Amino acid sequence: MLEDFIYALQGFKRNRTRTFLSLLGVIIGVAAVIVITSMGNSSTKQVQDTFGTSGLDVVSISQGFMRRGGQNSVTVVFDEKFREDMFDNVSDIKKIWYKNSLSTTLTFKDASATANCSAVEYGYLEMYNIEIEEGRYFSVTDNEEGLQRIILTHDLAENLFEDAKEAVGKNIMLVADNVTFGFQVIGVLKDQTVGMETGTAFIPRGFYAKKIAPNPAASTVLVQVTSAEKSTEMVSTLTTYCTMATGTSLRINSMQTMLEQMSSITNTMSVLLAAVAAISLLVGGIGIMNIMIVTVTERRQEIGIRKALGANPKDIIQQFLIESASITIIGGFIGILSGTLISVVVEVVRHMSITVSIPACIISFVFSVFVGIFFGLNPAIRASKLDPVEALAS
Repeated sequence: MLEDFIYALQGFKRNRTRTFLSLLGVIIGVAAVIVITSMGNSSTKQVQDTFGTSGLDVVSISQGFMRRGGQNSVTVVFDEKFREDMFDNVSDIKKIWYKNSLSTTLTFKDASATANCSAVEYGYLEMYNIEIEEGRYFSVTDNEEGLQRIILTHDLAENLFEDAKEAVGKNIMLVADNVTFGFQVIGVLKDQTVGMETGTAFIPRGFYAKKIAPNPAASTVLVQVTSAEKSTEMVSTLTTYCTMATGTSLRINSMQTMLEQMSSITNTMSVLLAAVAAISLLVGGIGIMNIMIVTVTERRQEIGIRKALGANPKDIIQQFLIESASITIIGGFIGILSGTLISVVVEVVRHMSITVSIPACIISFVFSVFVGIFFGLNPAIRASKLDPVEALAS
């Protein structure tokens, strides 16, 4: 077998152009599979990095549109009774948070900025692992007494102050529904905090209930699950519960579910594209079969001599199968190196992390070898069936 392999390499050296053309389809196929799967893995990782690990154990509930049966839209009141009933009737709930949102304008001296303001309960920012750059989070007192305290995102603080670090302790004006309130800045969030929108401000929900909307219903309900692994199941559980309890469909989703869906879509696309790329391997296999058939025709005398010297059909089949498999083995190695190199170039150009998939390398290599054996089998069998007398006479 080793002698057949060495002889095959010598044959490749004698017919370099033919060998290169045979290798080309295999190289392109293997390299394409590796690049596509690597980019798919990178896209999945990028989505995960964008979402971050915070908030994966949270399911959000907001108003739906239509009542079951297609009747007119129905508004569900997210009041304290709704919270208590949900907590009592649904298991695996760690805590339920209420949030209200309003559009505001913030001003400090001559600077002003439009901000989406969220009225949140004590512990909300910590629950999302939102980090503070300067100052502190809301305290229980801030929320319970409805104190006029505000926390700004980094970009919002920079719009209002020359230096975001100087914002803490300053008093700013907040205009909501044409009513002006004075707020003291107690904190600035870190820049580009994962999962946070830019231009956002946070105030205690206690103040919102005290000065803006007494006894308010929440605009969004955030259900913190006992573990992130149960978030997807909780979406289904809450959908059933809320439909039964309210008689209408609510909008229920979780970051974990969205992440799983996006990852599933990315993986599916990667598999489909890899399958398309694998077609080039099959095309390369057909080319190998054609070239091996030509090789058998050119080497009829050699085959006749081997048979005359006592070689049996099995030896002839083995010789030609090793030759066809050798082409795809070499092409597979070159394809893996090419695919890895292209992935690294893409990483540098697009400034993204490319993770070369080891399973993709192994599968594409094994598949390329299989293609070589499969498409080399027919020419090998043809060679083994040649009559030695006719072969020597040709």
